[in-house]
Amino acid sequence: MRRHLVAGFAALLVPALGAIAEPGKATEATINANKAFAEGLPWDDTSEAELAARGFLVTREDPVILGADGEKVFDLSAYDFTDGPTAETMNPSLWRHLGLLKQHGLFEVTPGLWQIRGFDISVMSIIEGETGYIIVDPLTVTESAAAAFELVKQHLGDKPIHAVIYTHSHADHFGGVKGIVTVEDVAAGKVQIIAPEGFMEHAVSENLIAGGAMSRRANFQFGSRLEPGPAGQGGAGIGTGIPRGSMSLIPPTHSITETGETLVIDGIAIEFQLTPGTEAPAEMNFYIPHLRALCLAENANATMHNVLPPRGALVRDSKAWADYLTESIALYADKTDVMFVSHGWPRWGQAEITEYMSHHRDAYKYLHDQTIRLMNKGYVASEIAEVIALPNSLASKWYNRGYYGTMSHNSKAVYQRYLGWYDGNPANLNPWPPEEAGKRYVAAMGGAKKALKVAQKAYDGGDYRWATQVASHIVFSDDTNMKARELLAKAFEQMGYQAEGSLWRNMYLTGAAEARETPADRQITTVSPDMIGAITTPQVFDMLAIRVDPAKAEGIATSVAFVFPDRGETRRVSIRNSVLIHEDGAAGPVDATVTIPRPAFLAMLFAGQTAAALMEAGIMKVEGEPGATAALMSVFDPADTGPPFEIVTP
Repeated sequence: MRRHLVAGFAALLVPALGAIAEPGKATEATINANKAFAEGLPWDDTSEAELAARGFLVTREDPVILGADGEKVFDLSAYDFTDGPTAETMNPSLWRHLGLLKQHGLFEVTPGLWQIRGFDISVMSIIEGETGYIIVDPLTVTESAAAAFELVKQHLGDKPIHAVIYTHSHADHFGGVKGIVTVEDVAAGKVQIIAPEGFMEHAVSENLIAGGAMSRRANFQFGSRLEPGPAGQGGAGIGTGIPRGSMSLIPPTHSITETGETLVIDGIAIEFQLTPGTEAPAEMNFYIPHLRALCLAENANATMHNVLPPRGALVRDSKAWADYLTESIALYADKTDVMFVSHGWPRWGQAEITEYMSHHRDAYKYLHDQTIRLMNKGYVASEIAEVIALPNSLASKWYNRGYYGTMSHNSKAVYQRYLGWYDGNPANLNPWPPEEAGKRYVAAMGGAKKALKVAQKAYDGGDYRWATQVASHIVFSDDTNMKARELLAKAFEQMGYQAEGSLWRNMYLTGAAEARETPADRQITTVSPDMIGAITTPQVFDMLAIRVDPAKAEGIATSVAFVFPDRGETRRVSIRNSVLIHEDGAAGPVDATVTIPRPAFLAMLFAGQTAAALMEAGIMKVEGEPGATAALMSVFDPADTGPPFEIVTP
């Protein structure tokens, strides 16, 4: 019964027949699909457009933000194409949403509270204190943050910053901090840096431990190789795009450890609510009593968020997310007149805010509960994704639509959180990997030419999902088959043009670009000198452990003590059985001892500095068994792993 229901739903997703389109053009099937999609949207509800425009004061005269080297960091005008009629190559709902996100400049939220929007994927908020400013979430890169604060100084007054609040541990909410404050002022106590408990641990671990794979996938998620345009990058759902600048980090000087904790900063009382394990592992909301203003960080947005980002991360807890929003309602709804967030636009009025928080909360709770209900009826993740949908009372709210996260992707994440990747069917317990499966699928279809005909027929019929599956098998069986690669690219393209979710669009269109060419050189990365410098010493060796190459480590058994005199730390590091183990102190026997300042050790690991040069300069000292340290250091993959790995080709 459940399989018939799924199959019937899937059949509705296959649009009418359409001719093959040239790259950058929509097929008739896509045009028809987008028209049909538009008919079910609540166009009469213009409230989001009114909210997005409310309070606008001024923006930059020059829309292009440049770096110190004169290179373009961000172009505020890149999405002005949405001012025209909806393009056939973009989902009409996404076109509307992107048109709101691209509005940029300084906005007044309420007297004493402003935002800079559209200068980055995230939003910078500015709270006026008695003598200066409190900045909330200083954007992703220093250049965007500096340009944003320059606009603040020009139009609100040149006053000092007394505190910076990081609402959570994602880089787009702290990376620009050195564009607005200095390390020296923080060290001198002139500026506080306030963050939720666990901020540093999660800011570093999420961005560095799985950094290579996550960064590669982030290029698909955010469409970094695509140019913004009607047939190109379609924004990022919670913002327009990620700037290409310098990421920084200044560690917090004060951590919020419990809900209800209140700080008085420059005469302003701020009460905090911890929300760990929601949109980020370390996150917090806060309330400003004298403004009756509530900041919900990234726990509430103008779109459904991701329970599991396509770039990868630990699966988030959608139930906890909903529960913390329930707590926010109980704590603050009846005394809040304005609510603002870290992406998108604010909301005003107690009734409107309460309804918004309740409906947004209900969307995450519905996602969680109904995924579990279907899971317990025997549906697997792919089947749940086909049938789960918000009820109209929730789906009719623009802010619950899937511009960033989607019900499909999120339901699979909920399933994964509870049951993992395995769907329970032994046929899927040990399937062939893509290349071997591709060869077998192609052979079963009678060879590449016949398989290509199957894919082409699916494409001609507007069944782009099946076309990509078949074409992908052909490509993985033989990546030199350029006809299959081009058909794969064309099918990806049409799926991107139909996607309401900006991330799905970006991933499809990036897949199309890479099916036609090699991966782009430029890769999104959150690894910066500040991030590396913030790693704890145990995390340094955790990162080394995941770089051990078993072939290089075969037969090596040695222990080395690393002494970092500048930090008063010693770490005993052993390699045996191709496994690196590290422990605090040097209680056990070691074959050698290395004494080196930690910054020099990090330079050796991440910046290409050589041990020989450090020893010659007297910076690094090695005692003990000759060759032990060299043997240990020989087992690691290089920090730079070379060109980005392939995704849509083998």
